[in-house]
Amino acid sequence: MANRTKTKSRTKSAATKTSEPSRGPTKTQPRSARADNSKLEEPKSPMPPQHQRKPGLESKMKPRPNYLAPHYRGAGKLEGKVALITGGDSGIGRAVAVLFAREGADVALVHLREEASDAEETKSAIEAEGRRALTIAGDVRDSKFCEKAVKTVVDEFDQLDILVNNAAYQQSRDGLEDISDDQLERTFKTNIFGYFYMARAALPHLKQGSAIINTGSITGLDGSKKLLDYSATKGAIHAWTKSLAQNLIEEGIRVNCVAPGPVWTPLNPSDKPAREVAKFGADTPMRRPAQPEEIAPAYVYFASEADSSYVTGEVLTLLGGETTAG
Repeated sequence: MANRTKTKSRTKSAATKTSEPSRGPTKTQPRSARADNSKLEEPKSPMPPQHQRKPGLESKMKPRPNYLAPHYRGAGKLEGKVALITGGDSGIGRAVAVLFAREGADVALVHLREEASDAEETKSAIEAEGRRALTIAGDVRDSKFCEKAVKTVVDEFDQLDILVNNAAYQQSRDGLEDISDDQLERTFKTNIFGYFYMARAALPHLKQGSAIINTGSITGLDGSKKLLDYSATKGAIHAWTKSLAQNLIEEGIRVNCVAPGPVWTPLNPSDKPAREVAKFGADTPMRRPAQPEEIAPAYVYFASEADSSYVTGEVLTLLGGETTAG
């Protein structure tokens, strides 16, 4: 794998924005923004009733999700690495981008065009950690776009070491008969086809020590009566993670999966009626949804050779105390 050819062109996509702040050491001291974030108490249910049109923006959520992880101190675990995160503009993807940057990685984000404002905020957060940021607008349902996105990252940074497949689409429905062909196709093409497309495009640039990290869900293990298609794709992601890990183990590329329970992200207010959003996460033992900053360290663990060099094919659940299906 180390002999794979890397593209050296410096041409940037018209849909791409990049920044090149100082390449100094990873910042480990909290800034005022992180200090302000640390004062926020974790919101518990009931949350304020709210609803947004899809795809949903983090900037419009109340309360805003916590992603700055003020108590997390970087240790240079990803120094010199380049990461590509799909769905990196908001939610879990945003929090992962911040911690990857704090650990020393340059980070590229893939996002929908409608999410450009959220992507810019994430880009600024990466820059605040002293790392380079790249935003790429497009849809992972398109295999050609996935190929173009990976090429853009390699053209800009000369390498790719970590792929985080995180983009997701979900739409709650009361019954099977309520799921249209269009919804079924969109859910599968975003949640599993997009993961496949992006990994296939990234593979020629990955090498021994690289990592692929997929975002699964507890719904892929326990099911969800109102997320029939979504939970099916998450189950597929879990199985695909284990299969791809076996396929790539001899090349030294680790493949793992983080499968959270309820997390406070734009997926929720853009999916459910306002009254259901208010109760989101209330059925966990902690009686609240996770904040993205509480999930992101698991991605650092899987990305870091120092932490998980002997770990591949794992599905790690983060459930707020849940140990059995409710």
